Amino acid sequence: MRVDKFLWCVRYFKTRSIATNACKKGHVKINGDSVKPSRDVFPSDKIEVRKNQINYKIEVLDLPPSRVGAKLVSIYITDITPKENLEKLDLLKYSKDYYRKKGTGRPTKKDRRDIDDWFETPATDKEIKE
Repeated sequence: MRVDKFLWCVRYFKTRSIATNACKKGHVKINGDSVKPSRDVFPSDKIEVRKNQINYKIEVLDLPPSRVGAKLVSIYITDITPKENLEKLDLLKYSKDYYRKKGTGRPTKKDRRDIDDWFETPATDKEIKE
């Protein structure tokens, strides 16, 4: 089975074309070598996939006949990603929150509507006298 089709079948990528592009960019390695999308995958191969700034490592147990459900993925692969790589995901999440607080910078859609409502409301006689 082709590596791009395999990664799509075991739900590492949402579409097969995204998996193909990842292979072309060099984000997919089999046994330490960068591969083309057409490279065949065999049981006991170790695949390294760079996705969302994290290097995932998986070991192929068996080849699926077609795309499988999320509950059945563990039959075909084992995740051997080191814990340090998964902890980077949490750090990335916290760093994004640090740089951009909600409601700062460019106004959100709700903020814009509130501003528009404030400008469009006519002033009452009480507000004019004060």
